[in-house]
Amino acid sequence: MTTRPGRLGVGVVGAGRVGAPLASALRAAGHAVVGASSGSPATLERIESLLPAVPVLDVPEVVRRAELVLLTVPDDEIEPLVAGLAATGSWQAGQLVVHTAGRYGWRVLEPARAAGAIPLAIHPAMTFTGTSIDVQRLVDCVFAVSAPTPVLPIGQALVVEVGGDPVVVPEDSRPLYHAALAHGANHLVVLVAQAAHVLAAAGVERPGRVLEHLMAAALDGALRSERLEAPREGEDPGPGAIAALTGPVVRGDVGTVREHLAVLDGLDLATTADVAPTYRALARSAAARSLAAGRIGPDVAAALLDAIEGGEQ
Repeated sequence: MTTRPGRLGVGVVGAGRVGAPLASALRAAGHAVVGASSGSPATLERIESLLPAVPVLDVPEVVRRAELVLLTVPDDEIEPLVAGLAATGSWQAGQLVVHTAGRYGWRVLEPARAAGAIPLAIHPAMTFTGTSIDVQRLVDCVFAVSAPTPVLPIGQALVVEVGGDPVVVPEDSRPLYHAALAHGANHLVVLVAQAAHVLAAAGVERPGRVLEHLMAAALDGALRSERLEAPREGEDPGPGAIAALTGPVVRGDVGTVREHLAVLDGLDLATTADVAPTYRALARSAAARSLAAGRIGPDVAAALLDAIEGGEQ
């Protein structure tokens, strides 16, 4: 079996924020987009913008025409969609069926595989805007690839063709992989929103401007400090991203942490009600990780935990 697919006819089921840019990238790599399905005016607009001249078809016709079916529908829709198409005999032997859900591996495509199709789970680890900028951002983006071992090279080759970096994620590890991404990216957005609302409560007119360079530098430092490869079994993992940690916890400034929590507990705005519990949870984690990395000692860690828990209800 070749590890580099030839020119394929690509059908997009659900040409939304992810599907339209990814199909556009595949077309730029030399594949032909033979059809796309749309369920809303927004997806129609994306097809017109990113996939001009591509016919808008119903789902069975997209599948019928395609050698590579790109399933970019919401996670909860994948399983019933694949099963429904199998029930109507829509899947074709040798057809590539690719979904982009981080949560699932390839086994969610089992009804298609049973019909002779080749199942691939390919998840780009980035956020999408549904615009042409996403096509550019796919270059050097990491893609999690899961597939039956004999066809894994096909998934890897497709990722390389759009300029991405394929990383194999075992089937059973997909939920854990996706939880890590959601925790890191989605909760980072929540953290920025919380910090901005507290700055607004302090009378700062442009919270985003205050946070911009501080948070960008903190993220850059954390990512640079984190090891690119996981430690071997039994190997000391080292401080990783915690090496980039600054602020009162890693300095052991117990009084500062206590004062932070006192003022945060006093906030009564709807937009800031969740900040103090989040601060406590993350400060606990920061103290525990700083202790494990040797950046603070046991006595300082104990004092910090006392301060963190002191005002908690």
